[in-house]
Order: sequence, then structure tokens, then C-alpha cells
Amino acid sequence: MTTVLFDLLEKLDAEKIHYTLSRNRPDTILVSIAVVGMRVEVDVFRDGHTEVCVFKGSEGEAEDAGILERIIRENTD
Repeated sequence: MTTVLFDLLEKLDAEKIHYTLSRNRPDTILVSIAVVGMRVEVDVFRDGHTEVCVFKGSEGEAEDAGILERIIRENTD
């Protein structure tokens, strides 16, 4: 995993693409990338393989003033 993860981070750094690292599962490190028009999540697994999820959508301001409260309410455990 070390080489795969560091290779990815070096590519992102070289291109000045902002990312954050987090750990939501014991066998992966999540690299979250936000660029114009999309969000990308890259799970780098202990064995070095990766899984990439791409989320595309509007980045415009939400017209519904109550959307944040609704999102929180609908996603509460």
C-alpha cells in the first residue's frame, strides 16, 4: 500500500490538487479529492489495490434554504 498511496499523493501534489486523508475502514486509507464539478474518493487498500468512486453534480448554490437541515435529518443514525 505504501508505494501506491505515496505515488498517488505525489501525483496530486505535483498537480496542486487538494486532497484530504481519512480512515473509515481498518484496511484502507481514503483519499478524498474535490475538483470543479466532481468529488472523487480513492480507497487505497492494504494490499495496494485501489477503488475509485466519482460523484458528479452541480456546484451551484442550493435554492432551497432548508436543504441542509433536511440532509442532516434524513441521514441521522
